[in-house]
This record gives sequence, structure tokens and C-alpha cells, in this order.
Amino acid sequence: MNKTFLMRIALWLGAFFNFSAALMLAFPRSLGQIIGLPAPGSLFYPWMLALLIGIFGGVYAWLARQPRIDRSLVTVAVIGKVGVFIVSIISWQFGEISGRGLIPAVGDLIFGAVFLWWLRSETHPQDAEYLAK
Repeated sequence: MNKTFLMRIALWLGAFFNFSAALMLAFPRSLGQIIGLPAPGSLFYPWMLALLIGIFGGVYAWLARQPRIDRSLVTVAVIGKVGVFIVSIISWQFGEISGRGLIPAVGDLIFGAVFLWWLRSETHPQDAEYLAK
């Protein structure tokens, strides 16, 4: 199985993962309780965050469908995924989220690792095909 195929699968799974997280953040009083999110004071902030997470999910789905996966966007995805994990760990340490809130963060870390693995691959056959055109 080639790395680009595995990366496309990871991107599709990442899109689904992000869309699920966006729904939990958009509805913290209901769906967010699945992972123990704190109740918000105003819905503006979780809705804005859900929008941004949903946009990232859309980008992952869009990338998965492209003939050539853009490495720059995958780099941004790695930063975002690892950043979510770091913020979640810090928030957990300060008691801002429960241990259940770390479960999706571990998923983000795994996706970040897969995306980084793909980026660090020595060869990217898709890039060679694109550059040969």
C-alpha cells in the first residue's frame, strides 16, 4: 500500500473526526457532554470554534480528493493537530477539562503523527508525477 493512499484515508478520517468535534463544540450543552466539555457562558465562542474546526475538516476532505496533496496545507494540519493536543493537556492540568476531554485530543495527536509521517517521507510519487507535467 503506498503512502499517498494511506494519507488519503487519514485525511478522510481526519475530516470525519473534525466534523464530529465541531458538532460537539457547537452544541456543548448536549453533544459536548459526551466528552465532558464545560458549559459555555456564551454560545458565540463555541460556535466560532466549531466553524474553524469544520473548515479544517472541509480542507482535509478537499485534500483527500485532490490529484496532488498540498504539502503546505498538511504542514498547517500537523501544527493544528499537535497544537490541539498541547492545549488540551494544559487545560486538563489546570482542571479546565475532564479526562474524557483528552480522548479527542489523543485522536488529534495520532492524526498529527500520521500527517507528519507522510510529510517526512523521503519520496512522494505524487509530487514527481505533478512536477513531470
